[in-house]
Amino acid sequence: MDSKKKKGGVLRKAKMPLVEKYLKGSKASIKGMHDKKMRAQLKEEEKDRKEFAERAAWRELLLPEESGYAEAEGMEKTYKFKQKDIADAVDIASAQKQFDLKLNDFGPYNVDYSRDGRHLLLGGQKGHLALMDWQTHRLMCEVHVNETVRSVRFLHVHNMFAVAQKQHVYIYDNVGSELHCLKNHKRVANMEYLPYHFLLVSAGIDGHLCYQDTSTGSIVADHNVRVGRLSCMAQNPQNAVVYLGHQNGVVSLWTPNSGKPQVKVLCHRATVTSVAVDRSGTYMATAGVDGKLRVWDVRTNKALHSYRTPQPARSLAISQRGLLAAGCNTDVQIYRDSLGQENTTPYLKHHFTGQHIRELKFCPYEDVLGVGHSGGFSSLLAPGAGEANFDALESNPFQTKQQRQEMEVKQLLEKLPADLITVDQSAIHSVAKRGAGAGGAEDEEAEEEIVDHFRPRHRTKGKSSAANRHRRVQAVKDQQRRDRIRKAQRKT
Repeated sequence: MDSKKKKGGVLRKAKMPLVEKYLKGSKASIKGMHDKKMRAQLKEEEKDRKEFAERAAWRELLLPEESGYAEAEGMEKTYKFKQKDIADAVDIASAQKQFDLKLNDFGPYNVDYSRDGRHLLLGGQKGHLALMDWQTHRLMCEVHVNETVRSVRFLHVHNMFAVAQKQHVYIYDNVGSELHCLKNHKRVANMEYLPYHFLLVSAGIDGHLCYQDTSTGSIVADHNVRVGRLSCMAQNPQNAVVYLGHQNGVVSLWTPNSGKPQVKVLCHRATVTSVAVDRSGTYMATAGVDGKLRVWDVRTNKALHSYRTPQPARSLAISQRGLLAAGCNTDVQIYRDSLGQENTTPYLKHHFTGQHIRELKFCPYEDVLGVGHSGGFSSLLAPGAGEANFDALESNPFQTKQQRQEMEVKQLLEKLPADLITVDQSAIHSVAKRGAGAGGAEDEEAEEEIVDHFRPRHRTKGKSSAANRHRRVQAVKDQQRRDRIRKAQRKT
């Protein structure tokens, strides 16, 4: 290898496009800066920034797996590929990931995958619950609760999962034993779990949104949405904001810190049937009874694209690499490159004869789409859906029992407080200019009033210089501010 392309075992000029991929932020400008110490510090930080990007690019070349999509030849179309054709074209291990579970008696089924993509949770509407290692087809537990089941979700590990039953939410372990009954969650229709905050979020039929900390058991927030029944629910994986779909076509954004929606977006002129947000937190997909599927820019809350589905989509799902899946009654349509740009032609299609789709879920780190329907569960192959390589420090599909226990401790130590959930993430690292008293504008008005009424008395022997008079005025302002803060704290 040319010495100019390799220096100190770090990639230099050979893969510049790959290096630019990992550069974070823009280069700091030192032009016109007279402080020599600051200039040297910025130069050192810029050097470290480039070195980190080069090392990350070098390690990407050593990743064992590569991602890819299904490609058609000549006049062929990928949406005409059948699941049998895809299974015949891939290797044996990948072909075994395409299977069907016929459970006609207790459907339709809700579906959820664990964070590492190894375990599958099924919840039939008529009370059937099943937890399995879907890659080895090993059934871990199976129980019938003899009640209506509306939603199922894994918690921070695959050993515990939450089930929204007829009246309350119940927590079960991996052998089917009931651990807790959460009576604050009443008549829940949808649930989401925020893993980095250890928060279980539920949306009730009567319009109540409840946040509960699963590590301490305390209720963090309980909001009344005041718009009637909630039609759907989703979370933004980037900032943990909860998205609620309403019957009036509005999608509202909620955090546990406020009893009012942070943002309201009119997405459809009819009931919103499903909401999904990609893992970067940039794009949101919504579907409505009007038969339209719209893609939105979360940063500006503006519509980017609009698609017409053959029937109103009951469920939406976005994969780790940006595939968009829509469950339309008995059909599943998967779109590729449809978030950042408009692409009306489906990437893949699949039809379920006489089986109505209930919920779609992409399996993390696998090219698999899980479909829960009235006839049971189906695992479909979707090439290019999942990340080809996983981060073992984030989620490890092959972790041992000891590693899982250590991971739980680490997650608890790194748990984020619910106060940090906000739509505007730039507000987290900002510093308030005023204290814990009244608002900033009110403080400024009060201080101006103090300065207007206070006039320092003239002193002799040089004690009334401009600097001394300024210090005396500032001391009075500081004392008045302290008194105002103490008064506000006594009221609270």
